[in-house]
Amino acid sequence: MVREKITVSTRTLQWKCVESAADTKRLLYGRFILSPLMKGQADTIGIAMRRALLGEIEGTCITRAKSEKISHEYSTIMGIQESVHEILMNLKEIVLRSNLYGTCEASICVRGPGYVTAQDIILPPYVEIVDNTQHIASLTEPIELVIGLQIEKNRGYLIKAPNTFQDRSYPIDPVFMPVRNANHSIHSYENGNKEILFLEIWTNGSLTPKEALHEASRNLIDLLIPFLHTKEENFNLEDNQHIVPLPPFTFYDKLVKLTKKKKNGVEIDFY
Repeated sequence: MVREKITVSTRTLQWKCVESAADTKRLLYGRFILSPLMKGQADTIGIAMRRALLGEIEGTCITRAKSEKISHEYSTIMGIQESVHEILMNLKEIVLRSNLYGTCEASICVRGPGYVTAQDIILPPYVEIVDNTQHIASLTEPIELVIGLQIEKNRGYLIKAPNTFQDRSYPIDPVFMPVRNANHSIHSYENGNKEILFLEIWTNGSLTPKEALHEASRNLIDLLIPFLHTKEENFNLEDNQHIVPLPPFTFYDKLVKLTKKKKNGVEIDFY
């Protein structure tokens, strides 16, 4: 086994990309280091960054498809090799990159015979397809395939609600996560007093691993900025219609029950 050698800063906190690779257009890899860190800091940062990478970065997906020829999701169309369900799953796999806010419309209008791929999607100028060769359907006869698409930018993973098939429009479960996987590891040195944080990031191609790292860092900072304010915010309750009741503080009650002991048949509470 050959040990990998890297050069790290010994004084100021710095980060560096030590490895990058592109397996395909839809799978990019990057490995980064952050050092020097005090004992325990690498794990704190690594856990937070992994959560931010997987859950706080927005992605763009096709979320709905509509066609007058589709009677239901599990039907077949004469002249098309794939079932409607397979076509919807192929549309789900298409990776998009955009400057979109909210939703927009796109469409497919192709006449067979031939293969329908991602390059046949007519998109607005602010949406881009990462891999134009992604397969959608195979037309075996000279028929026309017309599909209207809804595109949305969001984060996380959304499951389509039941009974949402209406007007021959079919929802697609979107995975808005540009980061497909993220890991962190720690290397200790100087008798365990110093640490190096390693971050591994895999993306779907809509963002590079370096872009994902920057985006996750900004989002994590934005979430914590309110705690930097020296004064608490004074909320005007009259303007806030959604009031959430505070849960009961059960910890003290549980503590009292745990510390109750019997002495000579009499319960003594220790506070």
